[in-house]
Amino acid sequence: MVVQRVRASVDPVARVALLVPLAHLDREFDYQVAQEQSDDAQPGVRVRVRFAGRLVDGFVLERAATSGHAGSLGWLDRVVSSEPVLTPEVAALARAVAARTAGVRADVLRLAVPPRHARVEAEVPPKPTAPPPPPEDLPRWAPYPQADGFLAALREGRAPRAAWQALPGEDWPARLAEAAAVTVAGGRSAVLVVPDQRDVDRVHAACARILGEGSVVALAAGLGPAVRYRRWLAALRGQARVVVGPRAAAFAPVTDVGLVAVWDDGDDNHAEPRAPYPHSREVAVLRAHAAGAGLLVAGHARTAEVQALVESGYARDLLAPRAVVRERAPRTTALADTDEQLARDPAARAARIPAIAFAAARAALAVGAPVLVQVPRRGYVPALSCARCREPARCRRCHGPLALPAAAGPDGAGAPVCRWCGVTDTAHRCTACGGRGLRATVVGARRTAEELGRAFAGVPVRTSGAEEVLATVPASAALVVATPGAEPVAEGGYGAALLLDGWALLGRADLRAGEEALRRWMAAAALVRGAEAGGQLVVVAESELATVQALVRWDPVGHAAAELASRAEVGFPPAVAMAALDGVPAALEALVASAELPAGTEVLGPVDSTDAPHGAQGWERLLLRAPRAQGRALAGALAAAQGVRSAHKEADTVRVQVDPHRIG
Repeated sequence: MVVQRVRASVDPVARVALLVPLAHLDREFDYQVAQEQSDDAQPGVRVRVRFAGRLVDGFVLERAATSGHAGSLGWLDRVVSSEPVLTPEVAALARAVAARTAGVRADVLRLAVPPRHARVEAEVPPKPTAPPPPPEDLPRWAPYPQADGFLAALREGRAPRAAWQALPGEDWPARLAEAAAVTVAGGRSAVLVVPDQRDVDRVHAACARILGEGSVVALAAGLGPAVRYRRWLAALRGQARVVVGPRAAAFAPVTDVGLVAVWDDGDDNHAEPRAPYPHSREVAVLRAHAAGAGLLVAGHARTAEVQALVESGYARDLLAPRAVVRERAPRTTALADTDEQLARDPAARAARIPAIAFAAARAALAVGAPVLVQVPRRGYVPALSCARCREPARCRRCHGPLALPAAAGPDGAGAPVCRWCGVTDTAHRCTACGGRGLRATVVGARRTAEELGRAFAGVPVRTSGAEEVLATVPASAALVVATPGAEPVAEGGYGAALLLDGWALLGRADLRAGEEALRRWMAAAALVRGAEAGGQLVVVAESELATVQALVRWDPVGHAAAELASRAEVGFPPAVAMAALDGVPAALEALVASAELPAGTEVLGPVDSTDAPHGAQGWERLLLRAPRAQGRALAGALAAAQGVRSAHKEADTVRVQVDPHRIG
């Protein structure tokens, strides 16, 4: 028996965004709404529709009286839930992110809206509680002269945009919580995006102390589907006014967002590893701009992308005076890791650290303070540097990293080849000192907790790394060996920090090597007591290097400005727009040939891809470089070309990343 459906009497057409990750289907489709579905099939709800002979999921974007489709329309199969989980703001943000990244909206929506949990959705939500008013006086922001104006603008519901450089030793979770509380006091909501779970826990605890547990939720994938969906619904329904979480939290459906903050945007965790590879910072900028919300990009260090926002006038600096910086920063010493340094002290030689670093650790332990030892992760890919000055060897054509090909042989004989554009440099000359010799840079770390334990007999040694990451350590004499990003917070601060094997960071074959080294060093140094309290920092790297000097002076802004100028000179993001294309050679050639690339676009490569998916054979990488003003046109051209390939059911995949976080 066939049931005759009756069209809804009001707005019988639903425009639906299908969750189908095919580029040629990245648009809305119209469906008829039955009368019995009309009350539930509102914009934002989940629906099931029949498409190409199968049932697929989607979201209703809007209801309309008529359709522009000339043929007959299919019916909504069913309304999965009457909960409007896709807000108009997030729907527009998903479209903007897809356009920015040459991606498909369906992929963005999967990042923005978690899977449904029916039992949680049916629960009776608790009544929202009014958060306590934030303190009128926020003395902890006093070291930053521009903070009063920024916080006042948040309280008044305006949209200030700032790049905040947190001081060494700053309780940055509390400062973010205070900014969120001021925003809530102004009647709006806040989204705070941090790199990892440790930071989520710290910021959530700080927000709960000021606003109360009911006004803030922490979102993270490790919560489990029920807990995560319950918290996500609390934000959607307006019960929680502040959301804290990693990169997906940038899409949190809070009511009337007034502040979007990103902490430590240089951290790799902010870069989404799944298509279309959006970065938290870019999502935050797009969202704040569209919603008329405040934007705060913060950290101890600064990326070239944030510096570009400041130099363009889009954001303002939020800095402390140099006198305050010098007071808060630890006393910093930089020295090379040489045999001469190790030979000065037998104990230092046993610990495989220079004598000055050994003495700093011994002095801190003597007064009962913990000592942090940062050891770079193992397994960085070897690269080449100048044999005379150790400046990373760069291609004269595109400024990419040089490396010896496998064909060079075990003795390393052969001409270096650029890993980006593939050009062989038979007559390389260092741009810094003019030297022609090349050498392999340091790879990985050779210091271990066991070696330190033998050198500092009787001192407890704690480790924090991949197997177990410590959140805090007590304020007692101990050696804390940690890999970058896993440094625990010490009560009262560390008495000293030793940053070992600097060349393992500085010598990486990556465009961001210097920027990333400074970020990791500053994150560790910020945990050390100030110079007036006896805090010492020793970095094992050449003191003449610009990155090391930026650490010694505690000048992340100057380093970011120099980095941005350098990128502009050699033509790399954020000074230009760039897209990285990975795939088999024939597919890459066909995509570039079919794309209507904007004027001025350059093609670099191809070279062998170092980021091919598991099982992929013969992948190569092309880089497309265009003027910054043509970034949207470049992304649009690639999206259109991908749509044509998708419609033709091309078998070979081409992965497109616009302004990728990692290029080398």
